[in-house]
Amino acid sequence: MARLHLETANTIVTAALQKAHAMNASPLAVAVLDETGQLQSFQREDETSLMRADVAIGKAWGALGMGRSSRMLGSVAAERPHFVQALTAVAQGKLVPVPGGVLIRDGAQSIIGAVGISGDTSDIDEECAVAGIEAAGLTADTGVSA
Repeated sequence: MARLHLETANTIVTAALQKAHAMNASPLAVAVLDETGQLQSFQREDETSLMRADVAIGKAWGALGMGRSSRMLGSVAAERPHFVQALTAVAQGKLVPVPGGVLIRDGAQSIIGAVGISGDTSDIDEECAVAGIEAAGLTADTGVSA
């Protein structure tokens, strides 16, 4: 299994923000976690609201912790709200079940980290995360087939 290195994590953040700028998105917070759930890289744009950093980290941490994107966790929350409520308690609040938390897979399809983005709509957050991951030459796993 490949590891997520700092240079790669920084590439993901930079490319995600470039995508956001190209889309004229609202200011974003972008968090990249490694496979152990540790924060590898983070940037918060000027004018980003106070809680965006925690939301971005929560999207990535929840996705990584459950092995599925935050979009998929949102689907689970709709079907089994008590389960996701319990997961959120277990995660000490670090689980945000809406799009914007995307798993990072290597060439062997192993999970090597996750990206969480917050600041615009959840769909735009997710689109920027995918762009960042793909710019780094890795596979973005949103849980949705292309």
